[in-house]
Amino acid sequence: MPPQSQGYDDRYPAGSPGYGNSPEPGYDSGYNTGQVYGGGRGGGHGGGDAGYVQGRPPVDWRRRIKLGALTLVVVVLVVSVSTYFWADSKLKREVDLAKVIERPEAGDGTNYLIVGSDSREGMSAEDKKRLRTGSAEGKRTDSMMILHDGSNGPTLISLPRDSQVEIPSFKGSESGKMFQGTGRQVKLNAAYAEDGPELLVRTVEFNTGLRIDHYVEIGFGGFAQIVDAIGGVEMDIPKAFKDKKSGADFQAGKQTLNGEQSLAFVRTRYAFAGSDLDRTKNQQKFLAALASQTATPSTVLNPFKLYPTMGAGLDTLIVDKDMSLWALANMFFAMKGVTGGDGTSMNMPISGSSGGNLVWDKAKVKQLVQQLKNDEKVTVKGN
Repeated sequence: MPPQSQGYDDRYPAGSPGYGNSPEPGYDSGYNTGQVYGGGRGGGHGGGDAGYVQGRPPVDWRRRIKLGALTLVVVVLVVSVSTYFWADSKLKREVDLAKVIERPEAGDGTNYLIVGSDSREGMSAEDKKRLRTGSAEGKRTDSMMILHDGSNGPTLISLPRDSQVEIPSFKGSESGKMFQGTGRQVKLNAAYAEDGPELLVRTVEFNTGLRIDHYVEIGFGGFAQIVDAIGGVEMDIPKAFKDKKSGADFQAGKQTLNGEQSLAFVRTRYAFAGSDLDRTKNQQKFLAALASQTATPSTVLNPFKLYPTMGAGLDTLIVDKDMSLWALANMFFAMKGVTGGDGTSMNMPISGSSGGNLVWDKAKVKQLVQQLKNDEKVTVKGN
């Protein structure tokens, strides 16, 4: 069999000089000698896949789903760890409870001393004017509460700042010098003004017999920032009231308070005949509403609300050196549970007054503290 020609031209008969050659260099008649186009390697009918193109292998969806789920878990883990360290770095751990002397024995559950101060740190002149905070130097306690978180539901106890207490012996928070107690009777907020958070904790522990596990403080500006960050707090105000000093001007009924209005609401005192007890009830009501409306899936799972809220809140909190984010979160959710389930809110039991100061009912306070230490259901009633 003669070899196959290249460029075969049918115008030349077999055996002629032009057989197997193109009449002109580079000429191609377009006629193929038997090779099948698309025949792949080997060509013709004798080899290759005869023009058949193999399809792609089927998609392994189970493998893709597993890889996707693993990727999601890794991303969530990285974001969570990053968020934890970011949030942890914002806490101001400035209060050293190790400086508090002669402390009561710890009981069951966890006790937080929550303090609202009139600190104006970080506030501009415009902020001070808008929030009606005044321009006094230093800072004082505007509200004080003990939050007990235990197995029988959280208990929130307001300590009126006009409470009459005894300043005990204490160690100076800055100097380390010992100051002996003389039985001096003062208003509770004087302890903070005299030597800061450590003396306040020492005074609360001495006058109640209850050990404080953690300290949390927030100033005027931070309080307003948190409220604005979550878009306001809805409150149901039973009775209209005004207070020129705090700037409060509220109608009765449900309404959403912004940061400025919220600060006025919790600071109002003179609209209630100057009673610190009525004010503390409003403070409890507001804080419970704030916690309830913040600790929700719409806030916690929404980064566009969670991060601004955490940024506004954590930047302005002053806590003790042993406070962890976990403990702070537990405090927050315990606060949310105060008005729901087994939660209880009350004022410290009062037996009367002396020179304008509120005198605690010692028998009831002793019973209350014993129930808290034993983590029992609180049955004592406050004012």
